[in-house]
Amino acid sequence: MISSFTQCICFTLLCCFAVTPNGNAAGKVIKDVEFAVVQGQSLKLDLYLPDKPKGSGLVVWIHGGGWHKGSKEKCFITWLPQHGYTVASISYRLSSVAKFPAQLHDCKGAVRWLRANAGKYGYNPKRIFVAGASAGGHLTALMATTSGHKLLEGKVGGNLDRSSSVQGAIDYYGPTDFILRSKTQPSRANEKGSVVYELLGGGAHEKVAAAKLASACYHVSKDDPPLLVFHGTKDRTVLLDQSQAIATAYKKAGLPIKLHIIEGASHGGNSFYSGENAKRLLEFLKSRIEHKVKK
Repeated sequence: MISSFTQCICFTLLCCFAVTPNGNAAGKVIKDVEFAVVQGQSLKLDLYLPDKPKGSGLVVWIHGGGWHKGSKEKCFITWLPQHGYTVASISYRLSSVAKFPAQLHDCKGAVRWLRANAGKYGYNPKRIFVAGASAGGHLTALMATTSGHKLLEGKVGGNLDRSSSVQGAIDYYGPTDFILRSKTQPSRANEKGSVVYELLGGGAHEKVAAAKLASACYHVSKDDPPLLVFHGTKDRTVLLDQSQAIATAYKKAGLPIKLHIIEGASHGGNSFYSGENAKRLLEFLKSRIEHKVKK
């Protein structure tokens, strides 16, 4: 009979080694690279490089946490370097520090910085993608749909001669329509103290203009890049209708989008980043890179 102590040790080892679905095989990891300083706060990113980074595609990861917590350390795609991609996991100001659109300004500033410093690290500045989960998925969808939006671009980190546009976006179960959410999840979008209330500085049902400004569905245009979306059928944190809303908006605009609905999945989990879904991510990235090469 296995002792409880032995079981505890085995469980601990399992947790330590099961970090990512396909392992973390980055050729090199560079931590805490500062890309901007905003009101005294240092914004940093971590780089996960493949063995041969020259010319690689870059995937920028935006962490989740309801906009009020979380960090760049919680990156679910650090296994991508073993497939030849560079990953940059970025930080941004949380809602306790600054209200929207500060978070998006920081993300755009990070992309501009990464584009400006591509020569130093080797990845291709013309092959930049963005991905994120939950709150990070929300910011990812906005990155895809607000290129060139003056109010949402910001000046974080400078490099204003560089574009913050991306060639493709991967949204994992992020909210995309706060007006819809104010009706279907009022406790999460309208009530004082809710995550959306803290992000906008008020309830989405009252701050309608701000809610629309912070909703990707209201920014979709014919020039937006392709979008890959994953969402679980049992997600009660961010309802499936949020991903269905952006899919509808994209299709209405005639834009390429793939929405993968994961049966039985809740808000997050290993299934989104492993197996068939990991393969779907790789196929999406490859198709976009080949498309850019042909053009």
